[in-house]
Amino acid sequence: MAPSQAPALAADDGCGIDVADGRHLRDAFGRFATGIVIVTTQWGGERIGATVSSFNSVSLSPPLVSFCIARSAHAIDVWENTPSFGISVLARDQAELSTRFARSLSDKWAGVATRPAARVPAPLIDGALMWLECQAYARYDGGDHVILLGRVVAATVNNHVAQEPLLFYGAAYRHLAPKTPQEKIPDNAMWLHGW
Repeated sequence: MAPSQAPALAADDGCGIDVADGRHLRDAFGRFATGIVIVTTQWGGERIGATVSSFNSVSLSPPLVSFCIARSAHAIDVWENTPSFGISVLARDQAELSTRFARSLSDKWAGVATRPAARVPAPLIDGALMWLECQAYARYDGGDHVILLGRVVAATVNNHVAQEPLLFYGAAYRHLAPKTPQEKIPDNAMWLHGW
């Protein structure tokens, strides 16, 4: 159906959101499921890390990714200036780490197993699904957030963990449901999403 022929929404098809109300808008944004990563860097001999659900792939050539950090973050000065960072894509069983790195704790690293990055000075979270090592590529104003773009200089897939990601939806951690035999996913589905 062409956009000009789309039927009008019935009164019970939805409700308007007051976009000026941050809580309502945040709840609306929560209807978009995301994966979760922990972004990390080393700054002045200190390990810095934060949980992020705004991670996205941006470009294959050059290889770019992006994420956002709140301007209210304790280490915002670091994120606005670090020349490089690591990204650990969290696995299904890493919800506790996600919660830990989402908070401003005095020592969120206590007892956390890490692995060294090969190309950048950043600790990577052990047990993650995969790790990306990035050079800072660009930073943009994102309102109450800073948008960081990173050029991927190394990527490693972890073959020693189950291949299920930790997801976030509706203000709660979620997991993938097993695919049912009735599900029909087109063979060319991956080419329909901007790649």
